Amino acid sequence: MSKPLRRSMLFVPGNNPALIVDAPVFLPDSIILDLEDAVTVNQKDAARELVVHALRTLDFGSCEVCVRINGRHTPFFTDDVRTLVPARPHALRLAMVESAEDIVCLDELLGRCESEAGLPVGAIKIMAAIETAKGVVNAPSISLASPRLVAMSFGAEDFTNSIQSERTPQGQELLFARTAVVLAARAAGIDPIDTVFSLVDDDTGFRADVRVAKQLGFAGKSCVHPRQIALVHDVFRPTPEEVHRAERVLAAYTKALQQGTGVIAVDGRMVDGPIVTKAQRIVDIANSSKNSQNWRAQ
Repeated sequence: MSKPLRRSMLFVPGNNPALIVDAPVFLPDSIILDLEDAVTVNQKDAARELVVHALRTLDFGSCEVCVRINGRHTPFFTDDVRTLVPARPHALRLAMVESAEDIVCLDELLGRCESEAGLPVGAIKIMAAIETAKGVVNAPSISLASPRLVAMSFGAEDFTNSIQSERTPQGQELLFARTAVVLAARAAGIDPIDTVFSLVDDDTGFRADVRVAKQLGFAGKSCVHPRQIALVHDVFRPTPEEVHRAERVLAAYTKALQQGTGVIAVDGRMVDGPIVTKAQRIVDIANSSKNSQNWRAQ
């Protein structure tokens, strides 16, 4: 695959050294070192320095390592970016993105900081966190705001607050927003990442929520506890039956090309371009899942 898997993105408080050290053990696809919600105002500076030290000294294996930085309009935004760039995380996940200008501002600041640090401009990627009604409405323009943008995540807690609603187990209040984020991200060719599920002991509810996320088109799920990672991977992993059928579709397609046949059928069902593309995606995901801790820079 040309892009890394981002099925599971594990949040780790940036002010907790023990959890930071342990995070790679649980084999998430991505680790999000959090400098925003997980860190109180009086600990922001210390947490930032701890995260920089971790990036420079710890072996995170082949996990993608990102840092969730504070929003553009907070007093911590500029210091977060300037301090983190020399430590070279794979990406910065910008909190509370509400406009394309938020991403453009981060892109420009990253470029200046990369030049100052002697890094190639564009080396550090961006992830946008959509967490408000304004962010959802502007998701299409946000998704196209920078070539650095590789993923767009949805945050349900802040979103329900912004629309003056309550989050429910059924999630009807989130359906439009989740769909809007998926459509914007997929149209832009970047990964949509679903919101966290905070009831860490409710495996049944979590698995059901992940299945909904997959069905809606999300590429992965933000996780708040290591126990959620295996469940996410299990849901997003193609079943053996899906892989077997996909392989048969691709074999039939290859044979048709070799023979110059214009009509292809598998199990009595006509096979056209979209079905072939889907089959190839299933096989690619299955192959990558076998060695999912193989992060490759985009």
